[in-house]
Amino acid sequence: MPDTSERSDPRERPPAIVAFLGDTPGRVAVRLILMSLLVGFLMAMFGVSPNDIFRSVERFFSGIFANGFGALRDAWGYVLTGAMIVIPVWIILRFASMGRRR
Repeated sequence: MPDTSERSDPRERPPAIVAFLGDTPGRVAVRLILMSLLVGFLMAMFGVSPNDIFRSVERFFSGIFANGFGALRDAWGYVLTGAMIVIPVWIILRFASMGRRR
């Protein structure tokens, strides 16, 4: 009779680190290194440096603070405008689906 203790049960949960990473740490590290190499090569091809990215993010957040959150105020106006259409349509669809369930 073969020893079944060496076989792993397919329903058995993987270790926590493997469940979190999606694969073994070694394989994940190799994939991340290869993807980093590819992305770094493409960034260099297009003339983008990490410093450029950090400056862009910094400008983005400083622009938000400099505008006094005006962008958020504009977004709130868009939400209210869209709600004028979305809410009545949603209510009509809810009433229509109530009639079908019975």
